[in-house]
Amino acid sequence: MYEDGIPCLWMRGGTSKGAYFLAGDLPADPKERDALLLRIMGSPDPRQIDGIGGADPLTSKVAVLSPSSRGDADVDYLFLQVFVDQALVSDAQGCGNILAGVGPAAIERGLVKAAGTVTPVRIHMVNSGEVAVAKIETPTGRVNYRGEMEIAGVPGRHAPVPLLFENIAGSMCGALLPTGNEVDVIDGVEATLIDNGMPCVIMRAADLGVSGTESREELEADRQLKNRLEAIRLKAGAMMNLGDVTAASVPKMTLISAPRNGGAISTRCFIPHRVHASVGVLAAVTIATATRLTGSPAAALAQPPRDGRYLIEHPTGTMEVFLDVDAAGALKGAGTVRTARKLFDGRVFPS
Repeated sequence: MYEDGIPCLWMRGGTSKGAYFLAGDLPADPKERDALLLRIMGSPDPRQIDGIGGADPLTSKVAVLSPSSRGDADVDYLFLQVFVDQALVSDAQGCGNILAGVGPAAIERGLVKAAGTVTPVRIHMVNSGEVAVAKIETPTGRVNYRGEMEIAGVPGRHAPVPLLFENIAGSMCGALLPTGNEVDVIDGVEATLIDNGMPCVIMRAADLGVSGTESREELEADRQLKNRLEAIRLKAGAMMNLGDVTAASVPKMTLISAPRNGGAISTRCFIPHRVHASVGVLAAVTIATATRLTGSPAAALAQPPRDGRYLIEHPTGTMEVFLDVDAAGALKGAGTVRTARKLFDGRVFPS
């Protein structure tokens, strides 16, 4: 059926890589679509040797784009996480890193027309129902990927992609604090269950018997720690109105410790069973928000932000996010700056 291949734009968005498709080029039925994406990525297989996936959750991602279904956006963006070693495709969350490539991809595919030196693209994030605004450099009527912006975890410099978020509190859980508490205790561990764009369970690393300075490899090798985190995650999922999260990629389990490199707080994030090489965009926004809750584990460890800008430390550097807070202290919005790059544009051939 796909002897001639499927149009595919392969892009780096932030610290992730993924395949960007037009919805019309994929099956309309979600089950058929997901089965096709598993074949395209080469899952389930730890190496993804028979597909284009990169044998890591950060490089086994998909963005499905279509004309906007609502009047306040330019394009619809559905994010799909293709599991590496399971025959599973999940739409249970969004992805702020892959989001960074959506504006450029929408212009590349003709869903949005370049307009002026900088083209704002309003993106309907289908997974959460919210809208984000990406500002894309288009000085010659085409997307510019070259620039001087550096982000931790990505070599080189590229054009900046500012991302602005509004009304993301409770995007998946229905409320910023789905239990109504700044702190809940699960299996004897204090945790903040919070969703400001990404459901996260935020805990002190020390309470899990680690320092929070360990490498990604050290944490992934700690089977006892991972089993304990998974037990907490399953209970937290129900408490966060997410139901049975056994096969879901949320909530994200986040271990925090005091910052060591001039940031606001240090993090180690599980996504949910592998350790993130950096930190997700919306997870970083949610973690920054948790530092503002006076009773939370994060508040006691965090350093004050700089002019509303929070440097979130992670295994490969820092990510800067900002929170827009009104005079009463209520959150109005959040944002960050990412980069993106087109890697190839062509056709992919499923097995």
